[in-house]
Amino acid sequence: MSGATTTTTVLCAVRGAREADVVTTLGAPGLQVTRRCADVVELLAAAAAGAGRVAVVSDDLPGLDRGVVADLHAHGVRVVALAADGTWEEGRLRAHGVDAVVDLDLPGDALRDAVRAVVPSTDPEARPSAPGQAPEHGGGPEEPARQGIVVAVWGPTGAPGRTTLATNLAAELTGTTPEPRARRARRRRRTPGPGAASPAEQVLLVDADTYGGTVAQRLGLLDESPGLAAAARGAAQGTLDAARLDALAPAVLPGLRVLTGLTRAARWPELPGSSLDAVWETARSVADWTVVDTGFAIERDEMLTYDTRAPQRNDATLSALAAADVVVVVGSGDPVGLQRLVRALDELAESGTAVGAARAVVVNRVRASVVGAGPERAVRDAMARYAGVEDLHLVPEDAALDQSLREGRTLAEAAPSSPARRAVAHLAAHVRAVAPSGRGAVPGPVLETAH
Repeated sequence: MSGATTTTTVLCAVRGAREADVVTTLGAPGLQVTRRCADVVELLAAAAAGAGRVAVVSDDLPGLDRGVVADLHAHGVRVVALAADGTWEEGRLRAHGVDAVVDLDLPGDALRDAVRAVVPSTDPEARPSAPGQAPEHGGGPEEPARQGIVVAVWGPTGAPGRTTLATNLAAELTGTTPEPRARRARRRRRTPGPGAASPAEQVLLVDADTYGGTVAQRLGLLDESPGLAAAARGAAQGTLDAARLDALAPAVLPGLRVLTGLTRAARWPELPGSSLDAVWETARSVADWTVVDTGFAIERDEMLTYDTRAPQRNDATLSALAAADVVVVVGSGDPVGLQRLVRALDELAESGTAVGAARAVVVNRVRASVVGAGPERAVRDAMARYAGVEDLHLVPEDAALDQSLREGRTLAEAAPSSPARRAVAHLAAHVRAVAPSGRGAVPGPVLETAH
């Protein structure tokens, strides 16, 4: 209505003597402090009860991390944090994803304007941002442009070959033909030597399978502390940056680094979705391509959706799919595997996850012994008829895969001319073609084979 005045309700979670000043400052027309919260638990309870639309928090609030900010956002509550300009506290708060950071040394109008500005612009309460106030959500000063592409490799249960495909796809996306390596035991955290081929692009391979991640074993790496868990902890604490992420990912080939996964499935709570969201964004600034090997399950625990602080078993997979620019869906080339693949494609569509991502469907281990004569045509016909998939990528059954697994090497290293390697190389070219950045295929070995 014209001339109507709407009040923006505020939750205040500020520690120490500053709280009284903040409450007084926010006692202005159009603003109302509805709850003064002593800690994060009380703040989240007030947000869940709908007691406020904006939360004002201090930089020293115990327990404040990226997960708390994500929970507040899930309840429709914007977050304004208080920290001195140019300090490490300001950088940490921005890394947590707060909507604005305000220096209390500024006049009181700065805080009031920031609170008003973070309200969504489609809301009648929203006002234009004052110059220099209320930075965009999650943004930081002078952040580097993130141009990297995230590729999620996903597929149904039944070991269709997600890890094998993700590992070899990542190697192909570097745009190089790796030189053979001698002893695998010497490759732990190996840095490419001066004689190695120069990578066309940088690729980060991430093991985000919380049910049974095996990327480290697949590449012959020693079991160490999981790099992805360490990156997630850093993201939650606001300390993860490009340099830290790069240090957590050892180089295994020219242009290819690996962020290893959990050593035990029971450690899945160490990978909350809110932290991984920040990991993927940081990865974009580290690598041209981030290939994520995911788990199979994408359902949410409906019983836990009422408790926003409870971890979700499949958060890692759901986070990777939500961030993906390209989703590679993998199924196995046998009657059971094809049925699972058809159902998985429906499940992925119904989940609403990765709706804006390009898609590539791959059928792995295609062989006549289980499908019959003309297995390639039979698989294509089945997928076109039951799933409506016309552009299908096939990876044939190939003894070279066993060889590469035994040696802990990629196909490009162990059997560069094998049929399976050629098929993965063509898949990599397709991924480049459909990637949203318009990235073209990097000049590399010519592979004359159809898929």
